[in-house]
Amino acid sequence: MNIASPIASQPVIEENGTMAEPFRLWSQQITDLQILTGSGTPEGTVSAPITTLYMDTAGGAGAVLYIKRDTDVAADPKQGWILV
Repeated sequence: MNIASPIASQPVIEENGTMAEPFRLWSQQITDLQILTGSGTPEGTVSAPITTLYMDTAGGAGAVLYIKRDTDVAADPKQGWILV
């Protein structure tokens, strides 16, 4: 995913006090890049979009990093994680 920097000449906040759309979209893209963390496998417990990374803080050698590979499995958005 290519994330372009916000254009400095565009407003961050609209006159009505809401976040400007280009800045809101940029903020969401940056937020989506974060690595989720938790104790234990995310499979069956964490819902996330495809390509999300998850780090198991309780994982041992070879069982620490997961990636969300499938949108869902059997219509369950908390499924579809693989250990990488």
